[in-house]
Amino acid sequence: QVQLVESGGGLVQAGGSLRLSCAASGRTFSAYAMGWFRQVPGKEREFVAGISRSGTDTDYAASVKGRFTISRDNAKNTVSLQMNNLKPEDTAVYYCAADFAFNSRALLTTARQTDYWGQGTQVTVSS
Repeated sequence: QVQLVESGGGLVQAGGSLRLSCAASGRTFSAYAMGWFRQVPGKEREFVAGISRSGTDTDYAASVKGRFTISRDNAKNTVSLQMNNLKPEDTAVYYCAADFAFNSRALLTTARQTDYWGQGTQVTVSS
C-alpha cells in the first residue's frame, strides 16, 4: 500500500505560479513511476505530467508543456509539480498518482495505469 498526500494548491491570478508537492509513504517510493493528473467537474481525469522511477524521463500534456515541470526526490519520497504562467483553464483538482513499474524508464501517463491516488488539491486560477 502507498499513501499519497498532496499539498500546495490554492488561488492564484493568471500568469502566477504554484508548486504542488506529494508526499508518499508505505512501500518503496523509488519502485513507482509517478504522475500528476487533474479533473474538473463533469470531465474525465486527465494526464498532466509523468516522471519515471529514476527521474530521468518525463512527459507532459501538450497543454502544459513549457509551463509545468515535474520532479522527484527519492531520498525524501516526494514528487513535485512546478506550475508557471498559470491560466484560468488550469483550474482543477490536481491528483498525485503512483504506478508500480518494473522498467526504470516507464512513465505513468494514463489514469488506467494508476495503482494509487492522492486525495487531490484544488488549484484555482483567476483571470
